[in-house]
Amino acid sequence: MTSDKATFPTRRAAAARNRDKILAAARTAFADPGVEVSMAEVARRAGVGMATLYRNFPGRQELLEALYVDEVDALCEAAGAGGDAQPPGAALTDWLRRLFAFIPSKRLIVSELLEHTDRDSPLRHSNRTRALTAGRPLLTAAQAAHEIRADLTLEQIFDMIVAIAKINGDPDYLEPMLRTMLSGLRPPAQDEAAGRGRG
Repeated sequence: MTSDKATFPTRRAAAARNRDKILAAARTAFADPGVEVSMAEVARRAGVGMATLYRNFPGRQELLEALYVDEVDALCEAAGAGGDAQPPGAALTDWLRRLFAFIPSKRLIVSELLEHTDRDSPLRHSNRTRALTAGRPLLTAAQAAHEIRADLTLEQIFDMIVAIAKINGDPDYLEPMLRTMLSGLRPPAQDEAAGRGRG
């Protein structure tokens, strides 16, 4: 007979796989903001029973929170990846574009979870702090290289990105606004030089 000690790692691995399947299914299902997705639909897409779904996520709120934390994890990981392969300013703007892309593509998380959660709540505060901490070295390096203006904080840049991303409109509508905002991060002398180059 197999002992409990021998089967525990197997059970834990299976539980982790189920959780990952649920999150992957929910991420895909919630990607379309025009479709109302039930917990039963998430379970169906994940190929798990309702008991397994609710064992991992007691409710819709907990599922959305887990998706949000996963996205912040990916954003933090991206901040430390590949920064040495390009100029500091480009590394920062690429990372900011990733932040921007998260918001429209995850409108359900934003509208259903974050819009109804106080900005100072532990969920929002801790994850915003994690993202800011991860991105701050990118801004520091870009400012030290004089590729990003020195009078802006990462908090201010974050708030501008979020404000644009939350405007109703398709990517073609939002992209020029984002591009203008990112261009405005350059020091004034660079802006003037870029303008002369276009002229």
